[in-house]
Amino acid sequence: MPEPGQRPGKTEIHPTALVDPRASLGQGVRIGPWCMVGADVRLGDHVRLHASVVVDGHTVLEDGVEVYPFSTVGYPPQDLKYAGEPTRCHIGAGTVVRENVTIHRGTAQGTGETRIGRGCLLMANAHIAHDCVLGDGVIIVNNVVMGGHVLIGDNARIMGSAALHQFVRIGHGAVVGGLCGVEMDVIPYGSVLGNRARLVGLNWIGLKRSGVEASEIQQMRLAFRELYPRSGRGGPLLGERMDQVRQRYGHIERVREMLRFMEAPSRRGLTRPGQAGSDRDVDR
Repeated sequence: MPEPGQRPGKTEIHPTALVDPRASLGQGVRIGPWCMVGADVRLGDHVRLHASVVVDGHTVLEDGVEVYPFSTVGYPPQDLKYAGEPTRCHIGAGTVVRENVTIHRGTAQGTGETRIGRGCLLMANAHIAHDCVLGDGVIIVNNVVMGGHVLIGDNARIMGSAALHQFVRIGHGAVVGGLCGVEMDVIPYGSVLGNRARLVGLNWIGLKRSGVEASEIQQMRLAFRELYPRSGRGGPLLGERMDQVRQRYGHIERVREMLRFMEAPSRRGLTRPGQAGSDRDVDR
């Protein structure tokens, strides 16, 4: 968005920037020194490229996107099958991309597009691989890396130096702990820790901060404990436990969301529960 004192609609391009004349620029775009913008790029209104930023390929940056120095957006994927197809990259309005972030465009073998939602924050040195899809409000902390085709739901949090295996799904509102190696799907609102990652509870703090009522959190806690009982072995199978949870707590939309996620087709399977101080954040 325009800063105080900036004239509405004024586009500023530093003399050292290389902007292809075929690129599409909205109003109030600011392109800093030593940036490069390719021919098939479209920048929305009030996009800001600070310095030494490269945007290439069939790439769209929606209104108000801000990209910090030494980041590259829309470059070819690191995939040996890629043969120069005109695949795409799309970043939603208001997303902030900090220093040294790499975001690669999609592949013909995948969805053909890498897509990042609105209002996301991608911190320094993160890598968003080909065909990944990030929902709205996602936060990716420093040094996070991910393989191709990763799906991350709205408002998820991926903490520093976590690594996400290709095709992993991270559910809405989930949190992945720092240094986690995630090889399997994380349920909505789930919280995973460790290397390799284990499901240690739900993202209780995130639920509280997003305004979920205490009574609903308590019901979600009971549903989670029924899905993943501490006793572990000897009880009903997961499918039977899911049926029981649906009967008892199916009136809660967030519980239904978890069950839909668990039943959806998956290339990786679900992250298994593990031992940790899983409930230490519940009553904070």
